[in-house]
Amino acid sequence: MSEAGTTTAIGGPVGPVQTKDRIFNLDMLRGFAVLGILAVNAVTFAWPVEVMMSEAPPPVDLGQADWVGFWAVDVFFSDKMRTLFTLLFGVSVFLVGGETRDRDRGSVLTRRLLWLGLFGLLHGMIWYGDILLHYAYCGLLFMLCRSWSAKRLLSWGGGLTLLWGVIATLGYLAIANAPAELAEQMRAGQPASDPESIAAVIQAYGTGAFGWFTQNVADWAMFQLAFSPFLIPITVPLMMLGLGLYKIGFFSGKAPMALYLALLVLGGLNLAAFAVFRWQDIMAGPEVDPTRGLAAAMGGLAPLISLFYASALILLTRYGLKPVLGLLAPVGRMAFTNYLTQTLIMASLYYLPWGPFWFGQQGPAAIWMSVGAIWLLQIVWSPLWLSRFTMGPFEWLWRRVTYKGPVPLRRAALPAAA
Repeated sequence: MSEAGTTTAIGGPVGPVQTKDRIFNLDMLRGFAVLGILAVNAVTFAWPVEVMMSEAPPPVDLGQADWVGFWAVDVFFSDKMRTLFTLLFGVSVFLVGGETRDRDRGSVLTRRLLWLGLFGLLHGMIWYGDILLHYAYCGLLFMLCRSWSAKRLLSWGGGLTLLWGVIATLGYLAIANAPAELAEQMRAGQPASDPESIAAVIQAYGTGAFGWFTQNVADWAMFQLAFSPFLIPITVPLMMLGLGLYKIGFFSGKAPMALYLALLVLGGLNLAAFAVFRWQDIMAGPEVDPTRGLAAAMGGLAPLISLFYASALILLTRYGLKPVLGLLAPVGRMAFTNYLTQTLIMASLYYLPWGPFWFGQQGPAAIWMSVGAIWLLQIVWSPLWLSRFTMGPFEWLWRRVTYKGPVPLRRAALPAAA
């Protein structure tokens, strides 16, 4: 999770970022995204990965409130928050590394991404769903493109993102409307699991001081080998798209109003349709698809909904709600710290040996209680921390190893403004 978001980082000297240099909209959007990411990740802390990877029944009986909670995550958060954060990560790569001809800043960016990869490896040992390692190697690829023009970035990034969205949409529709025999063959090829194997995983997580560790590392290795490499063609174009939008002034609110309005209309219609169709799909049960693939197809256009969110928040900031949305900016300034502390809290609650061990014991409604409590905690503690310190503790550690020298942490250590 990158915390870079500065104006001087574009053309100024290599060095730690000062608070006065930050760009509000980037911090605000990053805070919105990192909080939303927790809503998506929460169930992966609380349930065995086999439940998400197969048609196995959930480990607990689900009531109406649980289905509402599941629907809310799927419609409003899943894929949208990761997409939004990936767009912003592409911007931060440029803000830290500058143009490709700047070798000094390029060296800093390379060290920064390599250290991010190491943090991701360590983080993955606690929770298999880590995305930092993926961002690190995608960032090392994307940094070669950071000096491209806005037009080229938007053409390649936007074009590839649109292509994957069209493929996903048409694929979902084709699968849902395939002949019954073919559909049955495709279902037969999906991973299978049963309540007994799910119970065995829950027991493994609770066996001994390191029972959870063995299972978690196995799940992490599976994701790194079987899934993360195939996300590279999706992640890198999103970074291109994010930087292209930054270069035309989208994130600063200076892009043409027609662009924001178009994204509001198209993204809003897509979100509304997805909400309606997905609820119909959930209420019909797993064996029936009353929407004939429309629910899944609308979900395949997640980047459009992410841009809808960004456009709405940017315009709300421009037209008077900056004080309210300012609650999100400190969360975004400490996104790296907040992302990692979300893991520490959720893992402690659900499967680490010193916690209450709620793993496999709660439905989405109860899990949402944990999510809401952590949201409140991070919205409150982020500005309190930043009132005394220049950055979050993990941001400080990341910069300390990146710049290979002292980095001020306490506000009193900063030189007074001229």
